[in-house]
Amino acid sequence: MTQQLMTLAELHADAVSAWFGSHKVLDQVSLVMPAGRVTALIGPSGCGKSTFLRILNRMHELVPGASLAGEVRLDGNDIYEPQRRVIDARRQIGMVFQKPNPFPAMSVYDNVVAGLKLTGVRVTRRERDDLVEECLTKAGLWREVRDRLRDPGGALSGGQQQRLCIGRALAVRPRVLLMDEPCSALDPTSTRRIEETIAELVTEVTIVIVTHNMQQAARVSDECAFFLAEHGSPGAIVEHGPTGSMFDSPQDQRTSDYVHGRFG
Repeated sequence: MTQQLMTLAELHADAVSAWFGSHKVLDQVSLVMPAGRVTALIGPSGCGKSTFLRILNRMHELVPGASLAGEVRLDGNDIYEPQRRVIDARRQIGMVFQKPNPFPAMSVYDNVVAGLKLTGVRVTRRERDDLVEECLTKAGLWREVRDRLRDPGGALSGGQQQRLCIGRALAVRPRVLLMDEPCSALDPTSTRRIEETIAELVTEVTIVIVTHNMQQAARVSDECAFFLAEHGSPGAIVEHGPTGSMFDSPQDQRTSDYVHGRFG
């Protein structure tokens, strides 16, 4: 399967607010996630980071009673336009979840190519074979599983399952990859491998990652946005900018307190 030559994509949220029923959880969040960069979303639990991430690929609307306002634009095109199909938005903006979620009874091989059927992409057997090797190599997993492609995905270790999910997400050629605390359930060795994978992937895909690990945010991201929900108010961005500046010379005292572990 030939690699599609696509320019790296910029994702732009403009005045995004979100509700669960009548409860407002995000207020007027605007953020540019630059093409070919890793943007980390940081902040205490309950400040709307994961909700914001799910809004970026139209998963928020799956929750009964959920609603939102504002725009999310991929290279200037609003992904919530009425004529745009949800499946097209999710194909271009992939997601890797906090807990590895391979299809447990499905083989490693079939896990990788599962998204092709969902998005209606038809390929030959040879193209599928090439795609599986390519995506598992990019996910840093090929050498470990190339002799186990017919084993169930659920038989892999936790770290391997998470990398399998990354490979599965890459198979449909997304332009943006969203990662919701992808290392929170993993041991330090698996975490390091995922971080290496992120560094390798960002030359081909724009990455947005939610993390509660400040050392990880400092290691893997180029840009950083600090979310906070104070005194029962909805989550909002306090400050955002280059990661080095956010950690070394933040403009807001609350950012400094959070990144240096004084709360959260």
